[in-house]
Amino acid sequence: MPHALADSQAALNALRGPVRLRTLTALRWLAVGGQTIAIVLVHFFLGFPTPLGLCLAAIAASAWLNLFTVLRFSPQRFLSDREAAAYIAFDIVQLCALLAFTGGLLNPFAALIIAPVTIAASILPLRLTVLISALALAGVSLLALYHMPLPWTPGETLSLAPIYNAGVWAALSFSVLFFAAYAHRIAAESAQMRSALAATQLVLDREQRLSALGGLAAAAAHELGTPLATIQLTAKEMLRELKDNEDLAQDASLLVSQAERCRDILGRLSRRGDEGDAMHDKIGVDALLKEAAAPFLDQPSGPVIRIETNSLDGAAEPTLRRRPEIIFGLRNFIENAASFARSEVVLTADWSAGSLAIAVNDDGPGFSPEILARLGEPYVSHRPASGRKSGMGLGFFIAKTLLEGAGAEIAFANQQWGDAPSRKGAQVTATWPMSALSLAPNA
Repeated sequence: MPHALADSQAALNALRGPVRLRTLTALRWLAVGGQTIAIVLVHFFLGFPTPLGLCLAAIAASAWLNLFTVLRFSPQRFLSDREAAAYIAFDIVQLCALLAFTGGLLNPFAALIIAPVTIAASILPLRLTVLISALALAGVSLLALYHMPLPWTPGETLSLAPIYNAGVWAALSFSVLFFAAYAHRIAAESAQMRSALAATQLVLDREQRLSALGGLAAAAAHELGTPLATIQLTAKEMLRELKDNEDLAQDASLLVSQAERCRDILGRLSRRGDEGDAMHDKIGVDALLKEAAAPFLDQPSGPVIRIETNSLDGAAEPTLRRRPEIIFGLRNFIENAASFARSEVVLTADWSAGSLAIAVNDDGPGFSPEILARLGEPYVSHRPASGRKSGMGLGFFIAKTLLEGAGAEIAFANQQWGDAPSRKGAQVTATWPMSALSLAPNA
């Protein structure tokens, strides 16, 4: 499990895209403008005396860094994780310095310390997010102990109870930790989902291209038929003209025979293409299961694959509109079942006039309780040890996504296998309404 956790964290880090320098500089310019307006309003319009020189110096430090980076680097430059962490760390230090000059945690704007931590949690890996959060917590703690008085009416001093100051410190510290954890988790799940859906789309595109090969073959055979007929006709005329030249006549005869052979091949290819189109457009339930399970049938080292079909209300076996995503999704579930089965995998199809349910059952160890609730999420890839490869990673997510996109409802469970009450295996069930698959009963 430690290796699995490490691999999972590495995958999360890889999914996080880099951040542009332009993004962080734009946010810093916004902070510089807001800080300047706040200091000017408090000092000149509200009449609260502030250490104007120190405050403007802290703001100028941010403006100077922005100017330096804009002049030194391209705004489109992507920052490394460490560079982005350094930029955000500077913003935290600068904000803490400005707050220290203006009352510390008594300053209502102390809540802004949460902003750079949230940004860091959204774009940085966990290790750097922890470091940024620790820096923010250290800054909050120092501000609680060391700060200049809050700007207030001349001649008066705002004094609050120590318990209130401790409450502000606790609230800000909790907020830093909460927003860091929350933003990091949401960003990680969003990145995972984008990556998994992109992989799903690539797989579906590949399956659709493979599905179209039959039609392309028929079209190619049709297009090549005319020039090949011309070649054959010309070769026959050459054969008639070259009867007196034995060597050339043999060559012309060979050319005629090979042209005939090509026409036969193209004819078979065209007929197969037509059959392929019909097969792709219409397929029975039994044929669908056999095609999905084809790579795993009759494997000497693999489990036995059994297919069972049943009509629940006496309805005839439905004819399905063949869809590559359904075959690929079922095949992924079958592959997963074959990986964990002890000796047998059973594919069952039950239909009625209104619905079709296809279940993939194996006699393996079943789904572990902690994984059962998370099945179908991307990068969930663990089952009770069975001496075989782990499953249910991105491929399991892709299969679920493809089948749900085709109108299915997916359910996961552990079912009793055979007569032994303690022997349970995994079961994955996909259920469609007839209308979702454009199904029609056979005549």
